[in-house]
Parts: sequence; C-alpha cells; structure tokens
Amino acid sequence: MPSAPLNVPVEGTVAHSPEGPLLRLSRRIDGHDTFLTGSLDIADSSVPVRILTLDDVTVLRPTTGFPASVDGERWHGRLHLPHGLRPRSVPPDLNAAADQERRSVDALDEAELRYVLTFLSEATTPDIRQARIEAVVSALPATAGRAQ
Repeated sequence: MPSAPLNVPVEGTVAHSPEGPLLRLSRRIDGHDTFLTGSLDIADSSVPVRILTLDDVTVLRPTTGFPASVDGERWHGRLHLPHGLRPRSVPPDLNAAADQERRSVDALDEAELRYVLTFLSEATTPDIRQARIEAVVSALPATAGRAQ
C-alpha cells in the first residue's frame, strides 16, 4: 500500500459552501485518492482536511474550525498526507471479472481509472462492490481475439 508520508506545498483560493469553507487549490494534486484525509499547515495552525478531487480541480474541506476568510481570498500552506502516494493499479477482482467477460480494462484512460477506483473503494459491502464491478465491466470494450 502507501509509502512514506508526503508533504506538498499548496496554494489556492477560499470559497464558501453551506457545509463551510472550501480551499480550492491552484493546481490539481495527482496520484491521491479522492476523500483522502490529511492536514494543512496554514497561518501558523494545522487544520485537518479532507481532499476532494473533482475532474481537474482539487478542493480541501477543513474538518474542524478554519480561520475566518472571505470568498476569493488567496492562501498558501503545506499539505501533509500521512498515507503518501497511492498506486492507481486495477484491483485483482476487477481484472478477473473483466478477463472472464473478455473485456479490456486497458481501455480506461487515467481519469476514468481514477473514477472507477474511487467508485469501487466507496462500496460499503461486498455485494455492492460486486454490483459496481459488474457495472464497470459491462461498460468496457470487448478484447480482440481472446478465447475463453
């Protein structure tokens, strides 16, 4: 699984939502799972955050109190990820299901693979995970020339 902790310099702008402040990063953090938690050193304090990665944007949602700020305010800090980088490899159960149905997981581009891995990782039971695998596999293209 993950390697050593990772510390990343980050910057961005503040936005507000009904759930509280959101910290929109100026550059997307790549290679990290959506909803990964970490802590952000900002303005002489450490704030626990949840990382939300949406298409080409990464947003940090503070999980506890955050200093008062206004929309559009610029900020910078250091994001600490205790879990480090996580591999984006296709899990064995998805690979096996795709092979059995003669479908190609290789057809997924980087963004699609990221979505699939998040979709599967958020399954709360084995039955839900299996249903999600079946949904993903059914959308994959058939492989050429492979016999059962």
